[in-house]
Amino acid sequence: MPLVRYRKVVILGYRSVGKTSLAHQFVEGEFLEGYDPTVENTYSKIVTLGKDEFHLHLVDTAGQDEYSILPYSFIIGVHGYVLVYSVTSLHRLPVVLVGNKADLLPDREVQAVEGKKLAESWGATFMESSARDKQLTQGIFTKVIQEIARVENSYGQERRCHLM
Repeated sequence: MPLVRYRKVVILGYRSVGKTSLAHQFVEGEFLEGYDPTVENTYSKIVTLGKDEFHLHLVDTAGQDEYSILPYSFIIGVHGYVLVYSVTSLHRLPVVLVGNKADLLPDREVQAVEGKKLAESWGATFMESSARDKQLTQGIFTKVIQEIARVENSYGQERRCHLM
């Protein structure tokens, strides 16, 4: 009998992009034609990949602004994230990719150039920081506010990556 491994995955995205529809289709095998907007919901399914079994716990997050803060219990112990967008909308989710712990140079496994390449492929802003050394900690959150404003004011314009 294979060992069953537990995996917690959080589904993120703007409101009405189909997060619940994806999760429900995966777990129940059916499309929901109509449902109330999600505040928060969880799904579970056993998935077999080769000889391995995984107990997959999906956390379907709210897309509405008033419910956009995830409870701590939905953040702790997360193994992965699925970021969902709708191909029917130009609404973009501003992303700032942060490589933290830059002060731990002897332990570095990811080079800045790799983070920059990933951010560029996402159309995201890239920054490296060190919370310990107060390196760019203020700048990260200032940048995300600026990115939100830029995206809200630039629908239909070409989006470019900003590297720092």
